[in-house]
Amino acid sequence: MPTLPSIIGFGAIAIDDIVYVDQPLSAGKGKVLRSVRAFGGNVATALAAVARLGGTAGFVGWLSSAADDAVLCDLVASGVETAFAPRHPQARPVRSRITVGSDGERFIAYDDDAMLGTAPDFPDEVLSRATVLIVDSYAIRSLDVVARARDLGLAILGDVEWSGGPATERLIALCDHLILPLGFARTATGRRTPAEMLDALWLPSRSAVVLTDGGRGVYYRGRDETGLWHRLHTGLPSSTRPAPATAFMAPMPMH
Repeated sequence: MPTLPSIIGFGAIAIDDIVYVDQPLSAGKGKVLRSVRAFGGNVATALAAVARLGGTAGFVGWLSSAADDAVLCDLVASGVETAFAPRHPQARPVRSRITVGSDGERFIAYDDDAMLGTAPDFPDEVLSRATVLIVDSYAIRSLDVVARARDLGLAILGDVEWSGGPATERLIALCDHLILPLGFARTATGRRTPAEMLDALWLPSRSAVVLTDGGRGVYYRGRDETGLWHRLHTGLPSSTRPAPATAFMAPMPMH
């Protein structure tokens, strides 16, 4: 039997058709500079990064039962273990068409009519042998599995981008490490500044809260930190898979 990775995750896997144009999106139209197809999805990208950094990562969400499925092959090529993922003949990826403007802003048109989450009877025996579970917004379809993982002592890292109502509120409450886009955090908390949003999202059970702000970096609060931080990017990744980006940390005022 394959060795279970220490970091596992389930969530949407996307096949992204990306078009880069020479104008900002606000211009309404622009000339195509290049087009690429890439495999994306927050959880799959994170697991691929873990594997490339030398860690052990496993995808445990629904996958196609076809041995030559493109998504399955990409995960394997990225070093992500797939042996523990439930299989179904109708499982398919989210398909996305992404337009990237000259200013780095993106518009994502997606079709997420797919089997997402994981099997409701996903075994505790597998969960208990991991240390971290990474999930995305679609984990609301498998909340009981997330709750069981937390009860078994796994750290829950949630990359949550949109709300499905009370189920999303429960998902957010289950996360030890919470990542939200700044715009969604503003809507979810009703607060105005990043510092206020970080405070509103903080719980004694949290290890970290991160608010992402595109090319402008991220805002961060950690359990062992004495203050809040803004991580400023000076370079942008060029694809949906991880790429190095130089950055520096700047302290934020608490209020």
